[in-house]
Amino acid sequence: MLSANVLAALNSQIKMEGDSSQVYLAMASWAEVQGFEGISTFMYSQSDEERMHMLKLIKYVNQRGGEANVGATLEPNLDLSNYKALFKQLLQHEIKVSESINNLVGITLDERDFATHNFLQWYVAEQIEEEATARYILDKINLIGDDKGGLYLFDNEMKNFVSPMAPAK
Repeated sequence: MLSANVLAALNSQIKMEGDSSQVYLAMASWAEVQGFEGISTFMYSQSDEERMHMLKLIKYVNQRGGEANVGATLEPNLDLSNYKALFKQLLQHEIKVSESINNLVGITLDERDFATHNFLQWYVAEQIEEEATARYILDKINLIGDDKGGLYLFDNEMKNFVSPMAPAK
């Protein structure tokens, strides 16, 4: 059984994951309209991944005797001026999600809810990968600078992007 504090924190994280999916979806749509096929493919995939993170939390809450709250998501407020701004915001957003996960883990320790603490370790590892991937991509963007050829190659590579930070399978 989940305590009221843990349940509230999990439901808050469910909302954050839903909001994250919307952020990536808005980024994907912008990139697609701008002709960045690779970036849009990457962002659509990330949006789906964030939705799966939300679903995993919902199932966990319901299986532990709680009731998952699926509330409205926020409309993303993004700087859509260029692709570099997009990825800078991606990193800042992932840092925000990491802070939320870390706070949630802290609550589970305070409540001595070791089952939920154990469940959340997957999210902790996932956020390490998400932040590292965002930094890796920003490093590549900084290398490109204003080179149009480099941007073309970068966008093309993003179609099938596999993070070098992802654990080996």
